[in-house]
Amino acid sequence: MDVHLVDGTYELFRHFFAVPAAADLNGQEIGAVRGVLHSVLSMIERGATHIGVATDHVVESFRNDLYPGYKTSEGVPPELLSQFPILEEALEAMGVVVWAMVYYEADDALAAAAAKAATDERVRQVIICTPDKDLSQCVVGTRVVQLDRRRDVLRDEAGVVTKFGVKPESIPDYLAVVGDSADGFPGVPGWGPKAASLSLSQYVHLEAIPKDFRDWHPSIRSAQRLSASLFSSWTDALLFRTLATLRLDVAVFDTVDDLRWKGPRPSFEEQCHRMKSPDLLSRAVSAGARQ
Repeated sequence: MDVHLVDGTYELFRHFFAVPAAADLNGQEIGAVRGVLHSVLSMIERGATHIGVATDHVVESFRNDLYPGYKTSEGVPPELLSQFPILEEALEAMGVVVWAMVYYEADDALAAAAAKAATDERVRQVIICTPDKDLSQCVVGTRVVQLDRRRDVLRDEAGVVTKFGVKPESIPDYLAVVGDSADGFPGVPGWGPKAASLSLSQYVHLEAIPKDFRDWHPSIRSAQRLSASLFSSWTDALLFRTLATLRLDVAVFDTVDDLRWKGPRPSFEEQCHRMKSPDLLSRAVSAGARQ
């Protein structure tokens, strides 16, 4: 079996800015919710059998306590934020397992689920459905891969190396020095993607980088400048790596059998009626009958 793990936060954002606005019977905006439901249902219609969706029930997480500049919900349209609980309820009614994160982030749930699913010998492949570079740290060979569904790009471990110049295990270190504007931390001054990939392809983790620049690999230019910048920002670099490191201790499922889609629940009919989406109901029922 294959296990599909979907970044519900990314999907909701993507559909919010891509599909027309639409209101349910109560006047609540649900355009993005309907878009995500159609998208997940299309995965099922194409043969996905074991699915889990992770969402950020609230944008803030434990990382905001670690670093005050970490991303928040500030600036996110309220019409988008209001759709998160609606999406979670609708997906559950459709019969899909949902991890709605409050203390942790959706990315943490995806990472934990991928690691756990990969331990089951019945699983052929774990497919993390998100383009988020954070999740590249979870890729393992060709067994745990990352799929950008919008661009139809599948990235295995070789693909991670091609894109970033480092192996998945070095992604948190890479993001620590390069920074991640989406998550709100700046990285180390003077460190760009090229310097990070050259350095971490040699040393894997920050701690392995020699403190004396004269001991650096000769392929790394500007070693003196990079070394001075890194070690004068050492505490920040380690903090940023902590922010970029996904947690694997999130409670997700007992066995992958829990992720088996068995069709919509009875409550999905009311959900579809309220969203004025009878086509969603008919498609879900039809797909469930084929299970």
